[in-house]
Amino acid sequence: MTHGARHPYSQRMDTDLAALEQKLALLIAHTRALRAANESLRRELGAAHERQRQLTSRMDQAGARVDALLARIPAE
Repeated sequence: MTHGARHPYSQRMDTDLAALEQKLALLIAHTRALRAANESLRRELGAAHERQRQLTSRMDQAGARVDALLARIPAE
């Protein structure tokens, strides 16, 4: 038997390891893509919260002006 000879299980193991390596690479790629999407969604959510805060403030200001105008209407 020569030193270069491989056992049959060794080839199967190499095939299994190659498949596992391919699956792991795919998992890593998906994880990176999900992290990037998550970060993008976080930024969008932050912007949406800021926009909501601004709109709420504008509505409060408009409500205060309407109340002030209503207070100036003479009572019958």
